[in-house]
Amino acid sequence: MIDMEKLVSLCKRRGFIFQNSEIYGGINGFWDYGPIGAELKRRIRDSWWKNMVQERENVVGIDTAIIAHPQTWVASGHVASFSDPMVDCKKCKKRYRADDVPESKKHPKGKCPECGGELTEARAFNLMFQTHVGATSDSASLAYLRPETCQSIFTQFKNVYTVSRQKIPFGIAQIGKAFRNEITPRNFIFRSREFEQMEMEFFCREKESEKWFEFWVNERQNWFYGLGISKDRLRLRPHRKDELAHYASSCTDVEFEMPFGWSEMEGIANRGNYDLTQHVKVSGKDLSWFDEAAKERFLPSVIETSVGVDRTLLAVLVDAYHEEQVKDETRVVMRFAPSIAPYQVAVFPLSDKLEEPSHKLERDLRKHFVSDFDDVSSIGKRYRRHDEIGTPFCVTYDFQSEEDHAVTIRDRDTMKQDRVAVDKVTEYLKEKFV
Repeated sequence: MIDMEKLVSLCKRRGFIFQNSEIYGGINGFWDYGPIGAELKRRIRDSWWKNMVQERENVVGIDTAIIAHPQTWVASGHVASFSDPMVDCKKCKKRYRADDVPESKKHPKGKCPECGGELTEARAFNLMFQTHVGATSDSASLAYLRPETCQSIFTQFKNVYTVSRQKIPFGIAQIGKAFRNEITPRNFIFRSREFEQMEMEFFCREKESEKWFEFWVNERQNWFYGLGISKDRLRLRPHRKDELAHYASSCTDVEFEMPFGWSEMEGIANRGNYDLTQHVKVSGKDLSWFDEAAKERFLPSVIETSVGVDRTLLAVLVDAYHEEQVKDETRVVMRFAPSIAPYQVAVFPLSDKLEEPSHKLERDLRKHFVSDFDDVSSIGKRYRRHDEIGTPFCVTYDFQSEEDHAVTIRDRDTMKQDRVAVDKVTEYLKEKFV
């Protein structure tokens, strides 16, 4: 299993992920994605959107605001109960989740793991970030950064089905940022205070909800396989009855084996019609569905699929990381599936004198692939850099290319090299990405 310190180091060294505000000492729970990480993140988002929306006739997408009317969070229950129990050390002032210090639950005057000081009694800590809308900062202007993206799907349910002309069963999908003021963000980007979600709410008849629940559990597991993640590092974990939210009749997590243990990537839940019922109750608006054929009106049941972009990206990084001995050195290689690799191909000129034809080749390839032009350092160092970035294929334009109009294409995983005619490179690579 990979050492997390090695992965964090690689992520900074190669431009995947940086600590936010690093020049000022950083801020815990917030991360920035560098050039390579931004490409990988985009690939994951695009893969999800293609799978969930583009390729389906019964799912449509929306993009809603981060700040919603505060009554949204009253209706959803977040204002009243979206909290974790926390304790503070009276001596060093460090704050902990109560469940991270188990003895504090039974012994309010337990000891601080950091300094041994006395702990306060556990008290509720709401995880929503507060802000104010408008020129004044008072209770009337209070608002929240959304802790999840799904509630705006419910509040826009009627507008969406009206304009999209969808009929039950159908889904509404969204990708967007969410914010939770986690007491103890940890494990790199796995648990942070600002993160990105990909969520879909699938509206159906109550009598068909379990059928659709099983359908979506299977679909979501297969999507992770499609990212190239090893099957033996993924598992489904159905929730026990005592784990279920009070409104959910079923819930299954897709889990990945992280270096710190099996961890939730995605939750698929049968939420019934709880959310729509709550928003009808608080808003006073009718959000029901009218079935013209059956002449009946009802609030649909909902199957939710909710996956974190950042957690998925971390799983992809962990699964892709490999070390191997090559002669007298250790080669680090990120074995991303070619379809989601940040760069799909890199072009190297063997010499500065070959820069012009190399650039032309790279510009031609850029029309078909995510490409990079790299002319810094020796060829060996360029190979190592792109091994760590995870680039599946590297193309070297050498002096012989001027004569035989061919280039050398090197495979990331096998390090095998093929000589390919310049005018056949695109065709060669396309076959590799099928």
